[in-house]
Amino acid sequence: MADLTQHPGRVNDIQASYMAQVGRKRLYSGITMLVFVLLMISGFNLASSRNGGSFWGGIDNFFDYPSEVVAEAASKAAEMPAHFATYFPALLETVNIAAVATLIGALMAIVLSLLSTRGLARFPRLIGLFRRVMDITRAVPEIVVALILIFVLGGGPVPAMIAIAIHTAGALGKLFSEVNENASLKPLEGLESVGANWTQRMLLGVVPQVAPNWLSYALLRFEINIRASAILGFVGAGGLGYELKVAIQWGQGRFDEAGAMFIMLFLTIVFFDQISSHYRDKLVHGAKGKE
Repeated sequence: MADLTQHPGRVNDIQASYMAQVGRKRLYSGITMLVFVLLMISGFNLASSRNGGSFWGGIDNFFDYPSEVVAEAASKAAEMPAHFATYFPALLETVNIAAVATLIGALMAIVLSLLSTRGLARFPRLIGLFRRVMDITRAVPEIVVALILIFVLGGGPVPAMIAIAIHTAGALGKLFSEVNENASLKPLEGLESVGANWTQRMLLGVVPQVAPNWLSYALLRFEINIRASAILGFVGAGGLGYELKVAIQWGQGRFDEAGAMFIMLFLTIVFFDQISSHYRDKLVHGAKGKE
């Protein structure tokens, strides 16, 4: 290896070249940030000009609604337990929508991920097709799919479940395929040598390696889907979101019910967040410990 200390001129050239690269990178980053800021300002001004009211003129009223809800809920605090009991079935419906959608979406994601992972795919020439399918299913927001399905199937939990499952399949499929790429191919070679078919190679050679990470991502997605199922209730997909929409539209006089539903939804999300975080930590760290 050459001793650069004997060539101070070369060291200076390398340093100058490096500093020039750093300078260009900072310049490009600055230009990108400037363009982003200008686009944000332009988009905000356009939205403000097309809005029915003035954003800056109405920002003083931003906290009026939350304060009214809190004030009415506090004045009727004695009725909160009754509201919790009344809307608990709607909360269960929201959680059930998320759970079923996560299960169906995860199963679809497993198939899509295995078919779109290089070295594992059953049809290597169709890897690009399956990847585009995952791109499309996660690119379209759940609320758009839900609105279309509500128009076709009518209101209720089924359109919400299908919409969330489709989006979950694309999102988890992408994550699962990245996990699959780190799986060792040696077990597959051994299974293939004894005549195992593709399905057997996947179930016996790949799934045991990646299952902990799959479950970890699925639990994380379940948390997200609880929020999504509540939001879809606002467009007529049932669950607690629908009841919350009705209470908000009714206005003053039912703000205590809206407050109770906000509290229920918040506590539910926190509960499942803590539970899933605990088990995700055990799954991931437990799997690493075994390795």
